[in-house]
Amino acid sequence: MHEPAFWYRPSSGMSLLLSPLAAIYGAIAARRMRRKGFDAGIPVFCVGNYHVGGAGKTPTVLALVKLLRDLGETPVVLSRGYGGRLRGPVMVGPDRHLAADVGDEPLMLAQTVPVAVARERLDGLALAKSQGATVIVMDDGFQNPAIAKDASLIVIDGHRGLGNACVFPAGPLRAPLPPQIDRSDALIVVGEGKAAEAVAAAIAAQDKPVLTAQIKADEATLSSLRGQRVLAFAGIGDPDRFFRTLAGNGVEVIRQRAFADHHPFTQSEIEALLSEAKSEALIPVTTEKDLARLGVGGELPPWAQGIVAFPVKLEFDSALKLRRFVADRLLRARDGKFRKR
Repeated sequence: MHEPAFWYRPSSGMSLLLSPLAAIYGAIAARRMRRKGFDAGIPVFCVGNYHVGGAGKTPTVLALVKLLRDLGETPVVLSRGYGGRLRGPVMVGPDRHLAADVGDEPLMLAQTVPVAVARERLDGLALAKSQGATVIVMDDGFQNPAIAKDASLIVIDGHRGLGNACVFPAGPLRAPLPPQIDRSDALIVVGEGKAAEAVAAAIAAQDKPVLTAQIKADEATLSSLRGQRVLAFAGIGDPDRFFRTLAGNGVEVIRQRAFADHHPFTQSEIEALLSEAKSEALIPVTTEKDLARLGVGGELPPWAQGIVAFPVKLEFDSALKLRRFVADRLLRARDGKFRKR
C-alpha cells in the first residue's frame, strides 16, 4: 500500500477525522500485546517496528544473524511471509520458491540464512527448531503475542521517525506508543536526522540501549555506478531512503520511480521502465528486495535483464555495544532469570 501523505504531516484534518477508529484499533492492539506468549525453549530475538512501512528492518535482521553466528549460534529466521500465497510452515528455497509463494523479504533473506515461513508463528517455530536452530530471529511480529520474546529490537529511521505519531488509520503506528516503548528492549536508529530523538530519549529514560547505525552500500556495486546516470525504482516501505542512499554515494539519479511496498511488478511495467532508461541512456537500478520479486528460480526472466541490484548492509556505530547486548540476552535467556514477553 502507498502510505497516506497525511501520516507524515504534523497536523491534519484527516487524522482528526480518523481518530475515533484509531482509538478503537489502538485499544485492541494494546490489549493484544499484553497477552502471555508461548515459551519457545530457545532464545527468541524479534526485529520489529512501531509503525507500518520501512525503516531498515531487513538489513537489521541480516546484521543480527551475522552477529549470532559469530557468537557460535545457529539462527533461523521466522517470518509470516507477507505477500506470499503459501500459509506454511515451509522452509524457503530460493531455487524453488518465488516471491509470490513466500514473500520478497523471506526470499531475499534465504540467500543468507535459513528462513521458515508460516502464517501461524507457532507452526513456524516448530519447523525452525526441527532445522537445528539454537536461536530464533523473528522478522517482524513485535506486536504479535504468539511467541514470548527474549529481546525485542525496534528499528526506526532517523529521517522519517514516526510521522504524526498517531495510531492506524489516523497515522502509521501499529499500536499506541507507550505500551510499545515499555515492551521494547533496544532501539536502533538508522541513518542521520533528528526525527527519532524523542523516541530515543524515551527508551534511554527506561535505561534501555539506543544504538545508531548507517546503511552502507556494497563497495563493488558502488564503484561500478559512481558517476553514472541512473533510473532508480523501488517498491519498498521508504523508496526515498533508497534514492537518498544512491545520491549520497555519488550516483547521479536522473529519474526515480516509487511504487507501493511489496509492489508486484508486471512484465509490462518492467519493460516500460527499461524502455525509459534506454531512451535516456540510463542504468536501471533497484533494491535487492525488489529484484527478488522479479526472479524465477534465482534468475531474472529475459524481460528483466539489465537491471542492476544495489545491495546494502547495516553497520552499527558501536558494534561492541550491540554485541554486549545480544550476548547478555542470550545468557539471561538460557539462565531463565528474567521474564520473557
